[in-house]
Amino acid sequence: MPAQDAPGINPSFGPPKDVLELFTSQGCDTCPPADQVLAKFAARPNVIAITLPVDIWDYLGWKDTLASDKNSERQRAYAKARGDGAIYTPQVVVNGMIGVNGSNPGAIEEAIQVTNVALKDARVPIRFWHERNSIKIEAGDAPAGLKYKEATIWFAVVQKRAEVPIERGDNKGKTLTYTNIVREMLPVGSWNGKAMSLQLARTAVMRPETEAAIILLQEGKAGPIIGAAWTGLW
Repeated sequence: MPAQDAPGINPSFGPPKDVLELFTSQGCDTCPPADQVLAKFAARPNVIAITLPVDIWDYLGWKDTLASDKNSERQRAYAKARGDGAIYTPQVVVNGMIGVNGSNPGAIEEAIQVTNVALKDARVPIRFWHERNSIKIEAGDAPAGLKYKEATIWFAVVQKRAEVPIERGDNKGKTLTYTNIVREMLPVGSWNGKAMSLQLARTAVMRPETEAAIILLQEGKAGPIIGAAWTGLW
């Protein structure tokens, strides 16, 4: 991931970032390789790679300790938006557009290339930083000639790493390692194509596990991600 910005410094608008969202589960025996693949992509400076644990396999005898029903809802929203109904683990959604097997780095690379072509002239500069007790967010204008109805500004708090020993289920006896786990993702505003800024109270988004945060600018609530930024909070 990019180096974190120093507290109180207004960062410049950085180059576009590709966003990888891994939907994974501790009860999925094919997921550990995908967790490792995501960690490798997360090391790239031009990629924001995050883990969204889901509760899809909790009924099999092991309740995922990091899962959120909001993550499961987000995965379902993607399947509905794409129109393919594909909900499985491990699944990586690339730039909000294409879902692929998270264990297949080649498929992820191809999806990055395809979505980069589609988003070439559509990305929007976005940045955020923290000052004292506030989180400040800025988004730029839409690219010339493009009109957007509305985009959602998502704020996500991230735990950079977690190691979880699994006591039951298909991964019993393993200790699984997760990278950039989303502990909360909230819609905090909307953008309609014009440059805008907003401010959040830091106390409203703090979580005990929070070590970093991301901002996503996404068409609708489950469409293409047209802007993304990352920063450390602590």
